[in-house]
Amino acid sequence: MDWDDVRSFLAIARMRTLSGAARSLGVRQSTMSRRLEALESRAGARLLQRTPAGYELTALGEAVLGNAERMEAEAIAVERAVQGRDVALSGVVRVTTVDVIASRFMPAAVARLQARYPGISVDVMSERRSLSLSRREADLAIRMVPFEGRELVSRRITGSSSAIYASADYLARHGRDLASPDHSVVTVLDDQGHMPEARWLAGVAPQARVAMRCNSFEALLGAAMGGLGLTVLPCYLGDWHGGLEKVLAEGSPPRDIWLGVHPDLRHMPRIRAVIEALDAEFAAQAHLLKPPV
Repeated sequence: MDWDDVRSFLAIARMRTLSGAARSLGVRQSTMSRRLEALESRAGARLLQRTPAGYELTALGEAVLGNAERMEAEAIAVERAVQGRDVALSGVVRVTTVDVIASRFMPAAVARLQARYPGISVDVMSERRSLSLSRREADLAIRMVPFEGRELVSRRITGSSSAIYASADYLARHGRDLASPDHSVVTVLDDQGHMPEARWLAGVAPQARVAMRCNSFEALLGAAMGGLGLTVLPCYLGDWHGGLEKVLAEGSPPRDIWLGVHPDLRHMPRIRAVIEALDAEFAAQAHLLKPPV
């Protein structure tokens, strides 16, 4: 059985669309379709059924999914073992993180890296879905929550502070009394309502109406700068933009930034070089990460 066909089957099962699966593997959609057809031809039956909501596993697909995932785990383990012995200070390192880290810290960190090791390039992937380090979807991950499980090596990079911000125009129209029912807020989507920043904002502005919900710090920033309402932002983002005023910082929930890497790759020189550049950049920005209240 061709491993590329099995890998394509797994990608479609996870992404549920040919286009999404093709992007995740870096191939054409037509290639993805051809590989699925080849695998199903060998199996003699359909493994995935196309529905209006996307591809769904058939009964046979469910039966072979576990075997396919074990094949994937073995193939990735071999790849990690080989790459873990790669001593070259060149090549590509893939970093997955949230949009605000990608835009605010990654460019300067990569500039530091390039100054010492121009042969290393960095692919930065910021998306809502947490990419898997175990499945080699990325080499390093920077997240705003601790890593779960024991299959990865992770550590806290630094802490960061948040505050409630609004535009000067908005505050001129609505004032700074957060208990006033005249306020509007820009907050996160319902499936992220568990975030401590969202609970804090709802607690200090209990009568405010919700003007907009989104799943991106950059979108929250844009809405606040546009005068749409109060929002909670990391101080390194809110203080960075002169168009916003800090309304309240005292009582904001603390937030840590975490770095994760697979243990098979942690000592690879180019991985270590990227980690060192990230550490240096976060240290240099410490005054923005936790400014005085």
